[in-house]
Order: sequence, then C-alpha cells, then structure tokens
Amino acid sequence: MYEAYWKLKEKPFKNTADPRFLCSFPQHSDALMKLTYTVRENMGAAMLTGVFGCGKTFIARTLLASLSKNRYSFAYLDYPPVSGAEFLRAIVRTLKYSELPTKKTELLEDALLESLQALLLDDAREGKESVVVIDEAHSIEDERIFEKIRLLLNFQTESRFLLNLILVGQPELAGKVANIRQLEQRIAVKCHLEALTAEETKEYINRRLEVAGRSDPLFSDQVLVLIHQATGGIPRRINHICDACLMTGFARKKETIDEETFRESGKIFGSTIFPAQKL
Repeated sequence: MYEAYWKLKEKPFKNTADPRFLCSFPQHSDALMKLTYTVRENMGAAMLTGVFGCGKTFIARTLLASLSKNRYSFAYLDYPPVSGAEFLRAIVRTLKYSELPTKKTELLEDALLESLQALLLDDAREGKESVVVIDEAHSIEDERIFEKIRLLLNFQTESRFLLNLILVGQPELAGKVANIRQLEQRIAVKCHLEALTAEETKEYINRRLEVAGRSDPLFSDQVLVLIHQATGGIPRRINHICDACLMTGFARKKETIDEETFRESGKIFGSTIFPAQKL
C-alpha cells in the first residue's frame, strides 16, 4: 500500500521468516552456525532458546532453507504436540505423508515409532538425512512428550544418528529439558538469543529497508532511539512499530519518519503495538 510512496520494492517489516532479511549480528550468526553444524555433522540434537519475538523461528527456518532438499528430509512442527501419539504422527506425516498408517492399531505410539524408524532407515539407505524441528517447545507440558523426543535420539546406526532434532523455544524450555537428565545430556549444541541493543536495532531497521529497495535513511536518529526504547530490542515488536510508522507517514505525506510521526502512529495504532508509557 505504501511501498511506491517510500520508494520500496516490497514491505520491509513483514513478520515472515524470509532469509534475505537476516542481519549478521554475532549472536544470530553464531546460532545459525551452531545449528548448521549440528545438522551437517550429524550431532543428533540442538536447542535454541530466546525471549519471544527475538528471531528464533527466523533462524530455524533460515537453516532449513539453506539445506539441500535432495539430501535432507524436513519435519517442521510449529506447534507443541498435545500427546506422544500426535507428536509421532505429525513427524511421520510431514517427513513422508504418503506412508502415514491408517489402521487404529498402526496409530498407537509403539507402532508409530516402528514406522518412523523404518522411514528413517529407508532415507538413510537412499543417502538422505532427516531433520526434525520442534518450535514453541517450551509450551510442552507433558513430560511424556519429552520422553518421546528422547527416544527419537535412540534411532541411530553404529556410526550415525538417523535424524537430527532441533528444539526451539522461550528460555523456560532450558529448565524443562534440564529436569529430564537423560534428554538434557543428549543435547549436543545449545544457543540462546537476546534482544537487540540500540545500535543493533538501528542496523536491523536500515538493513530491512535496504533489502526492500531503499538505501537512503528514512527514520530519524531520534526515532530509532524511541523505537528501541519502545520495543526493548525485540525484532517482532520493531517490525510492528516500523510498519505502523510507514503507514502513518504515508497517510500524512511525510518525507521521513520523524518524532512527530512516531508519536502520531502510537495514537492511531494504540498500545497493542506501542507501549503506552513510551508515547
């Protein structure tokens, strides 16, 4: 809607996991490197934690986008499974949906484990590796599901794991995993994301504008400071506020996003996007 007005080729602040918008901040680059290492070196399991909206899903999806589909099979669960059986069904269905059992006896947990193991062995014989990503894993309440996750890491040959498992979630995930010692000991790689600093917030905003087609500055330095204060450096919040500012600036025919535009955006879009105490 406002792209042409701001000389943009596309919207720069969509909350989608587009790898083109990845910023090379040390913590994000390190996390992506560690997860990539886990998969390519067949380490078995990794865990990525961080506060909500800090870019965990972005990193996980960027990892999968970088892997060859000819070599890897993927199962990305973007919701926490409610039971062990549903968890196993989701993995089988995503890795190879045509092989999903239909008989009730074949949908029991033991049968699903056998089916999954056979599927993974078939992939291994064909030279393919399997990657399972469980997003929002901190929401898992049933320890029996964590036990099923642990059992998946028993699927291995004498020389390698049959799948690589990546758990993604908010900081409390680390505590839940730590309570299950046998699982915690199998997590080979752990990484954590923090919120962006003020300087990183500025770089993040300008980088996304550049990818979207605009290299000239658009947000004033004072507004960049206000955005960091209002969002606490959380990328998802930054995207919401920047998008609101661009919409308001377009409606008011502004040349840049100044402090007046920022504050007016807060009044228009309200406290669901702009924290009231910052306006």
